[in-house]
Amino acid sequence: MKRVPHPLNFEGAGLTSAYLSAPPRLCARNPSSRATVRPMTFTKRLREGIRRGEITCTVRIWTRCRVTVGKRYRMEEGAVEVDSIEPIGLPDITPELARASGFLGVLDLLKVAKHGKGENIYLIRFHYVRSAGKIARRKRAGESS
Repeated sequence: MKRVPHPLNFEGAGLTSAYLSAPPRLCARNPSSRATVRPMTFTKRLREGIRRGEITCTVRIWTRCRVTVGKRYRMEEGAVEVDSIEPIGLPDITPELARASGFLGVLDLLKVAKHGKGENIYLIRFHYVRSAGKIARRKRAGESS
């Protein structure tokens, strides 16, 4: 595979040239029962935008995919439900995608998305689901008013 230079400078984000030359690996649809499923965590500054539905995608750099399409992952009083997972390359991370993910730009996103030894980049689309208990309490509060 021929290495394509990326037009942006990623110094300071802790990324190596392996991100530009390695093809992305596909994400497992059904992890084995022994695999540990970790919750999708979001930086505090993004959570309100997620709850309001303004942020509906995230970029993650992992050694392997940690989420499954259709599953819900708890986030504070509700959950995010994964709609799709797409392996992408570093050149696919555009300023527009960074802003759609709630960040100021590509470098800001990469500093948060890069954890540990991960070299596989995933674009995860999701939607926020309010807790059923909270919805029921709001309806009861509206009926009693």
